[in-house]
Amino acid sequence: MLASLAAALTAAFAGAPPAQAETPPPTAVSCPAELDGRATCYTGQDADGAYYAMAVPAHWNGSLVVHAHGGPDLGTGSDPARSVDDLARWSVMVKEGYAWAGSSYRRGGYGTRMAAEDTENVRRLFVANFGKPRRTYVHGQSWGGDVAAKVVEVYGRRGGPYDGALLTSGVLGGGSRGYDYRVDLRVVYQYYCRNMPRPTEPRYPLWQGLRADSTLTTAGLRARLQECTGYASAPQDRTALQQRNLDDVLAVTGVPERTLESHLRFAVFTFRDIVIGRLGGRNPFSNQGVRYSGSHDDEALNAGVERFTADPTAVRDLSYDSDLTGKVSIPVLTLHAIDDPTAFVEHEAAYRATLRGAHRDRYLVQTFTHESEHSALSDAEYADSIAALDGWVRTGRKPTPGTIADSCAAFDRSYATGCFYDPDFRPASYASRVRPRPGGLHWPAMTAAQEKRWSRIAGVGIAP
Repeated sequence: MLASLAAALTAAFAGAPPAQAETPPPTAVSCPAELDGRATCYTGQDADGAYYAMAVPAHWNGSLVVHAHGGPDLGTGSDPARSVDDLARWSVMVKEGYAWAGSSYRRGGYGTRMAAEDTENVRRLFVANFGKPRRTYVHGQSWGGDVAAKVVEVYGRRGGPYDGALLTSGVLGGGSRGYDYRVDLRVVYQYYCRNMPRPTEPRYPLWQGLRADSTLTTAGLRARLQECTGYASAPQDRTALQQRNLDDVLAVTGVPERTLESHLRFAVFTFRDIVIGRLGGRNPFSNQGVRYSGSHDDEALNAGVERFTADPTAVRDLSYDSDLTGKVSIPVLTLHAIDDPTAFVEHEAAYRATLRGAHRDRYLVQTFTHESEHSALSDAEYADSIAALDGWVRTGRKPTPGTIADSCAAFDRSYATGCFYDPDFRPASYASRVRPRPGGLHWPAMTAAQEKRWSRIAGVGIAP
């Protein structure tokens, strides 16, 4: 049913006229199968062209969850099916009695502040059409965790429209530092594999990800990765050279084998979007001063790996767009798998250090689970998390990782997906997992004072 709904929406929106200044009201549609008979669902397009989905449960508790999705997706326009898919994926929130609203964002590609603005826009549309909720929570997943954290800092003042935030599996190190391990993967991969680009293909600097006019596809990337490392083959079917290449790439970068391909895709295609599409060809990345280790020959690796220095204006613009200041004034609860293979759990250490550096860590509670997933933790834990955040906001009593772990069993009786909390876990520093660049040990990566100064520069950041 969800697939047919998404297809129908895509067809309906194909060739739609540009968004007008006056946004039409949401249109009632069939809900995803997960919410059949439980809610009334709506879709629409906002004035900036972003498609969205909303749901109001039959037994609404009066509060709203506004969702910020991950990615970023790399399509050119807004995807009308994306927010519908997200509604199905996060139907647990609606099942728990919360209304839900999520934006597909006005375009694909990188842009944290743009996505934060689109998230705020969908909240305003919900209020305009269904009235002001009793309480409003912003929920961000993966890169959407960075988006939601930006929503908290830009729109989440005390007494403002948001009462709290739930950040799940969040990429909370920000853009200027949060992708350094993918920078390392890009250059280490090329040192061993020498096939992106091949010696016979036009060269380009690796910080670009991929040259602007390349026709390489994701299938082509997978073929080259397989050619070099045999990553998709059983160990016994790899050549000795493939196995050594694979061992060296994994050991040096710390990227898990099961997500090697997805991290490399980001370091190729998303880096191209950031550099070429958003920063006008300027380089925001550096690996100067980084010593790589763990390979079969570290000396040769460090002598031969490509090195580059970032353009300060590109660093500024990426930082302004996506780094966090820690300027938080509402409760923030996070949930993260200890063995997250995509957004390493050390992102949480970066976020805590950011709030601590801003003297705002009293607003933060972090929870961790013995799971090994990024995008699909236990529904019981998601339900438990939103309930814990709601209780904190309603009563003013700050929960602890222990009390949240204890309350999960009640939700698991409904969802039967398990509770895997480790209340005593604390992640090591971000620098313990990702090789820091010079000056990269202090948090926040962008202070509130820097943000204010930069905001006065015409054209700063990444354009919507």
